[in-house]
Formats: sequence, C-alpha cells, structure tokens
Amino acid sequence: MPASQRRTPLDPMSIPGALQEMVPNASFRAVTPSDSVAIKGGPARALYVGGAGDVAAINENGVAVTFAAVPAGAVLPIATARVNATGTTATNLVAL
Repeated sequence: MPASQRRTPLDPMSIPGALQEMVPNASFRAVTPSDSVAIKGGPARALYVGGAGDVAAINENGVAVTFAAVPAGAVLPIATARVNATGTTATNLVAL
C-alpha cells in the first residue's frame, strides 16, 4: 500500500468536544470486579458484558449504580472507574 493511502490511528483528543465520544475505543482490557481496586489502565468509556447478570459500576466521582439483568453481549455505554464485586453477577466483563 502506498504511503499516501496508509491510515494512522486516530487520536480522540484531536477531535473537538462531543465528537470524541463517537470515536471507537482502541483500548480494551479484561475487568476483574473488585470492591476496592479500580479498572486497570484507567476509567472505561464503556463495558462489554459477556455473560448475563447485574453490573455494579462506580463512576469517577464515586457514584455507584447497579445495572440489573444486563443480557449477554450487551455494551453499556457508561464511563466507569471500577466494577464492584459486591452486586456484580455478570461475567466476562471487558472495559472499552
């Protein structure tokens, strides 16, 4: 492929304002629910739920909410810093 046609990764920070949220996240990592340890690599912009169940998420301000009965394969479009072990029954969580 000629150099003029090569694509470089898009830096979301180079996009103004609300458009940043529309850029796909290239960072993904497994989430181990914990009542005290934050998601490795920093807060997630979304969570993929591989196995159905409840997700007890904590945002960057420490506000907790439990998403009940999340189906397998769902993507929760939430910014979250931690997923609590207490109250989380969903499995195979991936931070996006």
